[in-house]
Amino acid sequence: MVLWLLGAALLARAAGFYLPGLAPVSFCEPGKDQVPDCKSTIDLFVNRLDSVESVLPYEYTAFDFCSMKTVKRPSENLGQVLFGERIEPSPYKFEFKKPAVCQKVCTKTYDTTNPSDKAKLDFLKKGMLLNYQHHWIVDNMPITWCYDVEDGQKFCNPGFPIGCYVTEAGHSKDACVVNTNFKERDAFYIFNHVDVTIHYHVVEHEQLGARLVSAKIEPKSYENPNDDSPDCSGEPKFLKNKYSGMFKIQYTYSVNFMEDKNIRWASRWDYILESMPHTNIQWFSIMNSLVIVLFLSGMVAMIMLRTLHKDIARYNQMDSVEDAQEEFGWKLVHGDVFRPPRKGMLLSVFLGSGTQIFIMTFVTLFFACLGFLSPANRGALMTCAVVLWVLLGTPAGYVAARLYKSFGGEKWKTNVLLTAFLCPGVVFADFFVMNLILWGEGSSAAMPFGTLVAILALWFCISVPLTFIGAYFGFKRTGIEHPVRTNQIPRQIPEQSFYTKAVPGIVMGGILPFGCIFIQLFFILNSIWSHQMYYMFGFLFLVFIILVITCSEATILLCYFHLCAEDYHWQWRSFLTSGFTAVYFLIYAIHYFFSKLQITGQASTFLYFGYTMIMALIFFLFTGAIGFFACFWFVTKIYSVVKVD
Repeated sequence: MVLWLLGAALLARAAGFYLPGLAPVSFCEPGKDQVPDCKSTIDLFVNRLDSVESVLPYEYTAFDFCSMKTVKRPSENLGQVLFGERIEPSPYKFEFKKPAVCQKVCTKTYDTTNPSDKAKLDFLKKGMLLNYQHHWIVDNMPITWCYDVEDGQKFCNPGFPIGCYVTEAGHSKDACVVNTNFKERDAFYIFNHVDVTIHYHVVEHEQLGARLVSAKIEPKSYENPNDDSPDCSGEPKFLKNKYSGMFKIQYTYSVNFMEDKNIRWASRWDYILESMPHTNIQWFSIMNSLVIVLFLSGMVAMIMLRTLHKDIARYNQMDSVEDAQEEFGWKLVHGDVFRPPRKGMLLSVFLGSGTQIFIMTFVTLFFACLGFLSPANRGALMTCAVVLWVLLGTPAGYVAARLYKSFGGEKWKTNVLLTAFLCPGVVFADFFVMNLILWGEGSSAAMPFGTLVAILALWFCISVPLTFIGAYFGFKRTGIEHPVRTNQIPRQIPEQSFYTKAVPGIVMGGILPFGCIFIQLFFILNSIWSHQMYYMFGFLFLVFIILVITCSEATILLCYFHLCAEDYHWQWRSFLTSGFTAVYFLIYAIHYFFSKLQITGQASTFLYFGYTMIMALIFFLFTGAIGFFACFWFVTKIYSVVKVD
């Protein structure tokens, strides 16, 4: 109980729970505050800025925009901290149903002869050159920039650029293509004005007031020579790349309110998600995966119902020694098939960690399908995954200890320590190196020291003790009883053909599981690295189930072929066969980096591959555990129905 309370306290300290807007908020016009629980002021929050050309996100204040330094920042949950989100209040405040035109927010003045001002201006230019995007939030809903794309469709991006650049050759980069007036060469155009349109829905039956259903923005650029009374008209605001002297940027906004009777509060995210036309591709992905599953299921069924059934019936009818001497195939290795594998300690540790990851993934996706981890619930997906991993130390320790004891191992102390520290330690070491790079670059994704200590405390004070408890019960139980006895002298393995050797079988075994997931993998990588919103958890959960089935069937199929070739070293081979899917995942991630992403810079490249290695390791343990347990069930099943003298 003490460990649970300590974990809860540390998690609360690491990241307070900030989920504004999960319950509907009612808004009323100014002067009608006497209505209970009805707000008239609409607060606008700003989040970290990111770019598709850089892995490094930065806080809003890093670019020297208009800010409120005296106001306390809202707390964030653990998932938001891990993803580099930094939500803070902004000086942009609106009164409900009170339009405003060209309201001044602040004016920033830079003197290029001042090193501090020059550094701020250079950083702003770097942000425009790399197309960094604002992410603003109103009523826990992203403010979107909607524009026309191909085939007359409208895409709503939950972010908008801080500016854009026109090259010396006159080529307009990124958002500069939206305005033909952006034609000054070798110049940065600054979006210093925003037109905000807030749509609301009047609640008729539940209570008085209105609810916000969408917030759209259109970034613009104006010179505004009159600092006291801006009119938001005239030429766009630009900064020459080699400009020197005094430079002023005046930030302004306009806001308008529109009633929308067609959109309800519960479906206010739909217009953002519907602009991402992925559904048809997702159905194609599912159908592709189902075809692979049906093919494998047919193969496994044929083996189980025809070949194995005939083999078992024939073997059980043998009465004489002469008949037994004519045995061939998988029956010949019954005295060696359950022989403990080499490096059984390491295999049991991997299987314990793989079981922990499998349960964590299943439960997280299940809750996501129920809607608890929707995009409106910021950071909840990562928070749920981390907390579940911490609490699932018990099954990891139990599985590792029980299997290690079944392998005949006696170094139980080493086993439990490796289960608790090996795989989590490798992940944490990689993550810590990535965090040092983020610290050095001043990125908002760098985890604060207090949160880092809190995560270590969760690991050492909750996960490790729970792993020890699981290992205690695992070693206390008797080893797994096998259906056949193991001979004292190992049987010699005959010369294998090319297709039944270990390496070709392992390489072939990972192809089909990867074929089931590569389309879904594309959308997941897009959501991580291209900052697109991922919400299709129903598809993801279905692909997860298909992946489990495919890994199991492919491993069983190859395991049967290897046993028929009288090769009884199936334990490591079954783990590596399905685990090799992670190698294909890694190859695809490399291809995705060079073909789809526009990431530049050594730090961003190193971060991409550093985080990709963490994902590949987790995927390796997860798929490897599936393959081993499927093959273990298969081998136990077929040898339990064979009559052995």
